[in-house]
Amino acid sequence: QVQLVESGGGLVQPGGSLRLSCAASGFTFGNHWMYWLRQVPGKGLEWVSTITTTGGITQYADSVKGRFTISRDNAKNALYLQMNSLKPEDTALYYCARDKSGVIRGQGTQVTVSS
Repeated sequence: QVQLVESGGGLVQPGGSLRLSCAASGFTFGNHWMYWLRQVPGKGLEWVSTITTTGGITQYADSVKGRFTISRDNAKNALYLQMNSLKPEDTALYYCARDKSGVIRGQGTQVTVSS
């Protein structure tokens, strides 16, 4: 079955960096666009970033553009999100997803940005 397992979250000070990883299995990873989504308690899922099958095209929400970088390694079935210049408003549960709506997503990894 499809499995997406995120890792790399944690507590970081404002201005700091984190790199999230997502290990994918149970499907042909290289055939799918992939997504990062995030959610804060009491709110819906927020789209963060998209990457096409080869990584040739990437897209970002305005709130993270210029600070976050999505990438993938199809040989390793892995998706990444490099997050720099983190802000308190980036605090959320971050999900790796196979669709933009998040129907197929992992369990999430918590990112907390606080001094």
